[in-house]
Amino acid sequence: MTISSSLNASVAGLAANASRLATISDNISNSSTYGYKRAETDFHSMVIASNRGAYSAGGVRTTSQRLIDERGSLVSTSNPTDLAVRGRGMLPVTTEASVQVGNGDNPLLLATTGSFRTDSQGYLRSEAGLVLMGWPALPDGTVPPYPRDAPDGLRPIQINNNQFAGEATTRLDLAVNLPATSTEDTSTGENETLSIEYFDNLGKSANLNIQFSPAVPAPGDPATNDWTMTIFDSATGTASIGEYTLEFNGARGAGGTLENVTAGAVGGAYSPTDGTFTVDVAGGPLEINIGALGDSNGLTQLSDAFAPVSISKNGTPVGSLTSIEVDANGFVRASFDIGINRVLYQIPLIDVPNVNGLETLDSQVYRVTPDSGTFFMWDAGDGPTGDIISFAREESTTDVAGELTDLIQTQRAYSSNAKVIQTVDEMLQETTNIKR
Repeated sequence: MTISSSLNASVAGLAANASRLATISDNISNSSTYGYKRAETDFHSMVIASNRGAYSAGGVRTTSQRLIDERGSLVSTSNPTDLAVRGRGMLPVTTEASVQVGNGDNPLLLATTGSFRTDSQGYLRSEAGLVLMGWPALPDGTVPPYPRDAPDGLRPIQINNNQFAGEATTRLDLAVNLPATSTEDTSTGENETLSIEYFDNLGKSANLNIQFSPAVPAPGDPATNDWTMTIFDSATGTASIGEYTLEFNGARGAGGTLENVTAGAVGGAYSPTDGTFTVDVAGGPLEINIGALGDSNGLTQLSDAFAPVSISKNGTPVGSLTSIEVDANGFVRASFDIGINRVLYQIPLIDVPNVNGLETLDSQVYRVTPDSGTFFMWDAGDGPTGDIISFAREESTTDVAGELTDLIQTQRAYSSNAKVIQTVDEMLQETTNIKR
């Protein structure tokens, strides 16, 4: 019985070392595969009986495991949509085949790295046929709250390389000096005009025409220090959209700054604390900042010169897309040739309690299983997850030197088990010869 058990144990040893050789060969062959996670084979002894005076060999069993929680080194690339996860968490991807079907049923797969480029339809796809997924942003660039424990909000990321974008003007900061001599009794009462370009909701250019009319006192009376500001919009016609009476301070120390602003029949109320009021242009409300009361950085009345000191505004004309980048928090940003960028998607990082319990599929992707536990989608850089690195790929976790060392050990162990089988065969031959 013990001779037969020795034979069976050695056969099991051959099979176990063959399994270990398979994982070693897999690891070495993928030592240059980006994102590859090495596998390892562990041996476990089998004990059948260990009674006093007799022993039966049980042999060995093996278990193989993919060490998905190990992370490889990051290497730099020249592609902005080459992505790698630095730390815990995985990128959501799906198959190209499911995207082409277009029924919205895209299986959720996970990857730690990938080289994504736009295909003929604009999808960010890898050479292995994996399509990157993310949460789509609203037109204003904000990402609404999507469910974190279900893939319902995830969509294949699709980039239109020919898209245009522009930003409407919603705020204007105005710092202008009005001539103090225009409100004296010797003034001719000439109006001062200022034209400022703005952009509407469709990226079209229009003009705000601002007219400053001085209040001229009667001959011999002191200066009034009062002006009427009338605002016109070139997109709405000749009717004014704002009328305001400006009173400037003539006292020492605060001379030349606004003392009081009174709204007329049209235009929003003036706020004395932040110096703003709102007028309605063709595309919607536009906030204008002329400075708070007593503030020398807004409208002033000094000396004898009309001078636009500072005019700043937001908004841009329509521009063309120039590049796509992914930041550390997973926001996919489109940059345009007019100098703006806009958030198109947000890529979450997916985490599970037992990473090594994920099911391993082709092309270095994984699928959630009961052994891995339920998944949760985090913002990159938040919670237990790391961040997303663009212009980078994750290298294989294979250590070739260590695998070659294990290969030598496996070869020796295989040869030793084969030697045991040879010895058992010789012993059985001797037993057979006893009969002769």
